[in-house]
Amino acid sequence: MTAPRSRSRRAMAIPVGMVMASAFAFLPNIQAVAADAEVTTGAAAVAADAPSLSYVVNVFPGFGPSAYVKKAITKAGGTIVMSYDRIGVVVVHSANPDFAKIIRKVPGVQSAGNTRNAPLPAQSTTDEGAPKVLSAAEMASATADATAAQDPLEPLQWDLPAIKADKAHEKTLGSRKVTVAVIDTGVDDTHPDIAPNFDRAASVNCVTGKPDTTDGAWRPTTGESPHGTHVAGEIAAAKNGVGVTGVAPGVKVSGIKVSTTAGFFYTEAVVCGFVWAAEHGVDVTNNSYYTDPWYFNCKSDPDQKALVDAITRASRYAEHKGVVNVAAAGNENYDLAADEITDPVSPNDATPSDRVVDPSKCYDIPTQLPGVVTVSSTGAKGIKSSFSNHGLGVIDIAAPGGDSTRLQTPAPPATSGLILGPLPGGTWGYMAGTSMATPHVAGVAALIKSTHPHAPAALVKALLYAEADATPCGDPYDIDGDGKVDAVCEGPKNYNGFYGHGIADALDAVTN
Repeated sequence: MTAPRSRSRRAMAIPVGMVMASAFAFLPNIQAVAADAEVTTGAAAVAADAPSLSYVVNVFPGFGPSAYVKKAITKAGGTIVMSYDRIGVVVVHSANPDFAKIIRKVPGVQSAGNTRNAPLPAQSTTDEGAPKVLSAAEMASATADATAAQDPLEPLQWDLPAIKADKAHEKTLGSRKVTVAVIDTGVDDTHPDIAPNFDRAASVNCVTGKPDTTDGAWRPTTGESPHGTHVAGEIAAAKNGVGVTGVAPGVKVSGIKVSTTAGFFYTEAVVCGFVWAAEHGVDVTNNSYYTDPWYFNCKSDPDQKALVDAITRASRYAEHKGVVNVAAAGNENYDLAADEITDPVSPNDATPSDRVVDPSKCYDIPTQLPGVVTVSSTGAKGIKSSFSNHGLGVIDIAAPGGDSTRLQTPAPPATSGLILGPLPGGTWGYMAGTSMATPHVAGVAALIKSTHPHAPAALVKALLYAEADATPCGDPYDIDGDGKVDAVCEGPKNYNGFYGHGIADALDAVTN
């Protein structure tokens, strides 16, 4: 099935029959009075039935918003939901349509913008389809092919040998002291393949932008996407004689739920997710989504600039705390290094329209943020997946994310070109997308951290790239064989627009 790019990238799998600080210096009183007057005027103009929207207000990091800024927020019709003081990001709800415009003029506010177009809660959605659930016959056949060293469904996981994970498991399954957080649609920690490795203390629901630690709040509810559960299993499904095997089946995995029931990943939730990971012992985050409602966020737009600022602060904070942030490149076969791209889907929670953007100035977040590991997808033949975004200088590394079986057919006993993983409710199914490539890289990063427990995030990333299998561009890319080039790869073997530094290597991760 096709999943909207954002509701889990990235947002969910793609169309191939899958399931799928600061000291604040006050200015002279005359300026404060002028600001107060403008705030009061703006608040008075709010209609009684105006919808409430969510905003991020970015102030100087360190001590949170000053008393003056707090007062201005209130006068502008805003209510503070959460303040991430260390990074200076404040989550605010307001029914004043001019809230952002007013608050940007307040001394001490560096940027501010609305995070959505749909009123709270988000109203717009599309059916993401049903997973391609593994049949009883397929399960029985795979089990018959499994060796004594394999979990029952591992013969169907062509993706593990593609990154030498099967060989890596002969040496180590990874360390229980390492945790990978899946920032996604929620994780079903009751699944038999996930329960043995689940880290409850590092799990949370961040959908509102404020952490909810209620037991089970990180799980997807009935009818919500299976995406996060599938991703978690790809990373750390236990090697326990049940189902599939993860890339790093000995590490822990946590769930940080950031998507609404409608499947939107809004800025306040993503900020919450990164900060939570930073402060709860997480070593790696997996980010298989783009932040709604804009596919590309242009800093020339004050609202979109605020979203980029907020998530940049949060992701950098996490990295400074030792977290390696890994993100999916996207599923539109875009060249992210091109001079311009037509974005037809933004804003995806209102009425989208075609807009031409410069991807060097308009960012897909979090994947194009500084320090984030950007992952492209490969199929069963080891070449770029038909859907995978690419771009020289943008893609850092590649990993199996699957592709149409017709385009990239795996060797037997595997039968599908998609990626097999757990689904909520104790089943398994296939999905494909850069969403699925990203957890392979997150898993390899977890193995590197297991091997080098004291390595800072920068070193883990350096090893990830150095140990990747350099992969050349190859022949002109005509994935469907129709005589037309479907994408252009630029760069040499050891660093190019399709594969970055190469395809992730799990074996080197545990031996070097």
